[in-house]
Amino acid sequence: MLKVGEHIKTLVPYNPGKPIEELEREKGIKAIKLASNENPLGPSPKAIEAIKRAAEKVHRYPEGGCYYLRKKLAAFLEVGEENLVFGNGSNEIIEILMRTFLVPGDEVVYAWPAFVVYKLISQAMGLKAKEIPLKNMRHDLEAMADAVTEKTKMVFVANPNNPTGTAVYTEEVERFLKMLPDDVIVVFDEAYYEFADHTKFPQLKSKAVKGYKNLVLMRTFSKAYGLAGLRIGYCITNKEIADYMNRVRQPFNVNLIAQEAAIAALDDQDHVRKTIELTNEGKAYFYSEFERLDLEYVPSETNFVLVKVGNGREVFEKLLDRGVIVRAMDGYSLPEYIRVNVGLPEENRIFISVLEEVLGR
Repeated sequence: MLKVGEHIKTLVPYNPGKPIEELEREKGIKAIKLASNENPLGPSPKAIEAIKRAAEKVHRYPEGGCYYLRKKLAAFLEVGEENLVFGNGSNEIIEILMRTFLVPGDEVVYAWPAFVVYKLISQAMGLKAKEIPLKNMRHDLEAMADAVTEKTKMVFVANPNNPTGTAVYTEEVERFLKMLPDDVIVVFDEAYYEFADHTKFPQLKSKAVKGYKNLVLMRTFSKAYGLAGLRIGYCITNKEIADYMNRVRQPFNVNLIAQEAAIAALDDQDHVRKTIELTNEGKAYFYSEFERLDLEYVPSETNFVLVKVGNGREVFEKLLDRGVIVRAMDGYSLPEYIRVNVGLPEENRIFISVLEEVLGR
């Protein structure tokens, strides 16, 4: 009989849901997907062309250190090439961080509800996780700092947060960083960085590279850049942390097509701006419609909105039956909510119309 640790036996795997094509086949309907915080515009046309060109080279292994992408991104971000670590999505960056700096029994602190991968990898590695409840749907940074003990080795802050869409801002982040010991690695997960209000959002890049020896920023090409299907993320940190992570990182972990697409995507900042404009317009539409329908919602610094609908699982299932795919939030301890990402204007209108029908408003 296989011997499996209790921390693995009790691990609840991530449920990605059915492919949209399978849902359409089963129910005989045309569906729209507003569940995974994807870019409704798709990737940049420049990225698509790069993908086509790269397809002819897939018999070759990818550049193991993301050589050309590293140079391109370092110049774009104005950081050193040695300050970047690339991964197969942000998920792998989280895993590399934990495998590099943590051992079973170490403590990890993160907010809940937040990005579920912190929980999954912590449990899979046999770590002790401290989940600090949100306060008014936002990270309670003071409570998180108070939860740190001599056994704590890593703290995660999803900023902006998934699934609530909320952010913590410059002054409170500065206070938080000063409260933490410098031997505790602090990871700011900025997957939705491009969508945030940068007039008050903390700009931690220079601090991650030089100011703090324990600070890591994670970002991704999945959201604003529309490359979710290629799985490519990265982190910005100081040279020492990056060096240790690159020792643990597997060779060829970022595929060739993803690297080429990301390089091209960086060259199309107009596409990113269009994505952000579309997102802001879509959120404004959702807010006005939720207010018309007398529904509570959480103002968002991301490309999705959390909205209170009563029985979230029931509403999710009824929307699904009508071909509208959103995300139920009971798995995030928010059973009265659903999360919907901004789609194309017509998709947003369909969602509101169907939601109104389902709620009987």
